[in-house]
Amino acid sequence: MITVLLAEDEAMLRGALGRLLDLEPDLTVIAQAADGDAAIAETARHTPDVVVMDLEMPGGPDGLEAAGRILAARPGTRIVLVTRHARPGVLTRALRVGVRGFVPKSRPASQLAQVIREVHGGRRHVDPDIAASALTLDCPLTERELDVLRLTREGLSVREIAARVHLAAGTVRNYLSSAMTKVGEPSRHAAARYAFERGWL
Repeated sequence: MITVLLAEDEAMLRGALGRLLDLEPDLTVIAQAADGDAAIAETARHTPDVVVMDLEMPGGPDGLEAAGRILAARPGTRIVLVTRHARPGVLTRALRVGVRGFVPKSRPASQLAQVIREVHGGRRHVDPDIAASALTLDCPLTERELDVLRLTREGLSVREIAARVHLAAGTVRNYLSSAMTKVGEPSRHAAARYAFERGWL
């Protein structure tokens, strides 16, 4: 029997998916979590074979950050991320931290069950549409531009970013302006959001 932890912030969806997965003869949902922090705690408590986790969970760590923390503590855990918005750029980040499966929420529960079996058996499953899109999505930003956008997402001011990366404030503004131009966004916050949604940060 493959034990599964299900992490999803929408209670109705979490309950329905849990019941559907429990109908599979070789799967059992042993725990559920409503956010990233709970997913981390419940994984430590129940040690499931596979964690099925929503990528976009509000409050605390999102699914990808929670996955990274879980895998740092328990490297043998198999993690499948599901997402409503299949942003292909996130795929690179997910694979980098050790996620084994990446599936849109639009797929039926029976297909998710098969993905759980595959990753439990040691294989990797990436949705074909996401994989195809990821191959054509190149990041135009430099490492320094990504650094200042990443700190922008953390809520730091230009002066605070400059102190963090050991650059002059004017230089940071230049990097931010360049990044905004490259992605076609009117503000540094919009540019940071654009880069995050494509998995570049």
